[in-house]
Amino acid sequence: MPYTLYRGDALTALAGIPDNSVDAVITDPPYNSGGRTSSERTGRSARAKYTSADAEHDLANFPGENRDQRSYGFWLTLLLTESYRATVESGTALVFTDWRQLPTTTDALQAAGWTWRGIASWHKPVSRPQKGRLKQSCEYIVWGTKGPVDANRNPVYLPGLYTASQPRKGRVHITQKPVEVMQELVKICPPGGTVLDPFTGSGTTGVAALREGRQFIGAELSDHYADIAEQRLRNALTQEDFELAGPEE
Repeated sequence: MPYTLYRGDALTALAGIPDNSVDAVITDPPYNSGGRTSSERTGRSARAKYTSADAEHDLANFPGENRDQRSYGFWLTLLLTESYRATVESGTALVFTDWRQLPTTTDALQAAGWTWRGIASWHKPVSRPQKGRLKQSCEYIVWGTKGPVDANRNPVYLPGLYTASQPRKGRVHITQKPVEVMQELVKICPPGGTVLDPFTGSGTTGVAALREGRQFIGAELSDHYADIAEQRLRNALTQEDFELAGPEE
């Protein structure tokens, strides 16, 4: 099988992955963000944080969203340290975050041993306006390498800005990323190489990896979302044509 999906805690799953066995870590961890006060950040569910009151869906919550910022930084460092161990020399890490957790994420990446190389942006063109404020229309991708960049290992030219709306048609996860964005990002992994995502969610990173001719290893704590990811990964192995999610209305 070109993919492996572990069910359970990400740290437990990562401990079983051999040293120097994956080429790229591309992941979207729970941000543990949102809220004006500590109690709002740590006491509300993922759905309450990231879904507007008038949302037209009833997607399931996901666990791991109630850490404060200090514990989030420590926990993410542990995850990225294990991911670093499992990655080959000159391999890459791409970690999604929002503006609130951006400083903590860059700290965790470097504390785990990665060399921080920069920040890319995912621009969401149809995002909610905020009166009297700048529009928060971007999430960010902190990226780094294990040691030096080896451009000859995978001579790709990737942009630093990706524009796409969050999926509406067929959306199955609260924080689901657009598959067209993920298909670009997985190209940081050499063809035929292995992409690791310790926070698989609904499996979008894995679907993108398989469609682009990469292997995939994922882990997912929620049984509900692991079931969805498993089905999507199986479908990606047989689906030759697919329809990208249209823009938000």
